[in-house]
Amino acid sequence: MSERRVELNLIFREVDDSDLVRGARKGDVQKYNLLVSRWEKRVFNYLLRIVGSPDDAQDVSQEAFLKAYQSLARLDDPARFGPWLYRIAHNEAISAIRRRRPSEELSEAVMPFTSGRSLEGVELSLAVETALARLTPEQREAVVLKVYEGFKFDEIAGILGCPASTVKSRVYTGLDQLKQMLAPHTGVGRTGKEAQS
Repeated sequence: MSERRVELNLIFREVDDSDLVRGARKGDVQKYNLLVSRWEKRVFNYLLRIVGSPDDAQDVSQEAFLKAYQSLARLDDPARFGPWLYRIAHNEAISAIRRRRPSEELSEAVMPFTSGRSLEGVELSLAVETALARLTPEQREAVVLKVYEGFKFDEIAGILGCPASTVKSRVYTGLDQLKQMLAPHTGVGRTGKEAQS
């Protein structure tokens, strides 16, 4: 009877990830499908920014969700499903990049940008894509996780498997470099003579 009460309670509030993880651990595939529906678009967009190809991002995304399903029992805190899933997706993306032919570069990754100051949206998007491609892969991924995915520094550290101080350094250095590279296009970051010329 208590299980029925839990089900009724779930109807009247939004189901959180931990409820879905617990259900999926008990063999309820539908609960895992709900987790996939909730996270698939975000994970795909994250992977697209990392691997650069929609086909590769789709393949890596499917592999990440499959591995997550197979490893659900090892997730210590069901409420931390999102960062844990991103860690799996990160590992799968790195593996996919390593399998690429040497002539293919991670720097071909594309990142859309939605706002701008002195350029039209499409032109600014191209400028940002070019600037992001010039960052190191580590900086680019840290910036994507922080700015586009909205993770906290400690969550990014867990995803990337490095200290939070390293993540902060990568994010701030990456953002500073982006600001400098985009200054001619946006007018942001230029001072004195540079802004006047």
